[in-house]
Amino acid sequence: MAEEKYLQVTSGRGPKECNLAVSRIVNSICAEGKKYAVHIAKTEVEEIDGYPCSVILRLVGVNLMVFIERWKGTICWVCKSPFRPLHKRKNWFVEVKPYQPFDCERVLDLKEVNFQSMRSSGAGGQHVNKVSSAIRATHLPTGISVQVMDTRSQLQNKEIAIRRLNQRLKELELAELNSAKDQKWRDQIEIKRGQAKRIFFGPHFLER
Repeated sequence: MAEEKYLQVTSGRGPKECNLAVSRIVNSICAEGKKYAVHIAKTEVEEIDGYPCSVILRLVGVNLMVFIERWKGTICWVCKSPFRPLHKRKNWFVEVKPYQPFDCERVLDLKEVNFQSMRSSGAGGQHVNKVSSAIRATHLPTGISVQVMDTRSQLQNKEIAIRRLNQRLKELELAELNSAKDQKWRDQIEIKRGQAKRIFFGPHFLER
């Protein structure tokens, strides 16, 4: 059965040479993917001065972990700088790591909401206390709960509760999205420049 996985190829805070290496590595991953019957597509690209500093790849295939293990880790490109001929550095590092995309399309499913009727409290006379018109709505997956007693109509209070619960979920989604962006940035700038998983050499990006 086909699987779906994601990889991030990032230069971190590396210079332009590392960004060029990202582009070369992505091309190599895609080319090798064909040999392993893995379909690969770019889903997100961040660029600096026309070169990618981070690329998110979506992989679809069978036994993806075998293919991913061939690339996961630090990749080194040994080459004289094509941008700075007098620069002494020749080792340029890129990190390839698993990536978990953030689902920003959370939809409120009423099957996941528990509605509980209850008596209203506060001003409104005796009638408001005798009728169970207030509604508490709880989103079971997240535990978020809202309580509505705006009107004497249970149906109207239920509709208001749904709108407010949906708004709370959107706020949660935004907070999670910001947190995911922060984590992505931290992952992007943390490159382990130790023993490289794979090493490529020269302007033609050949592996030995």
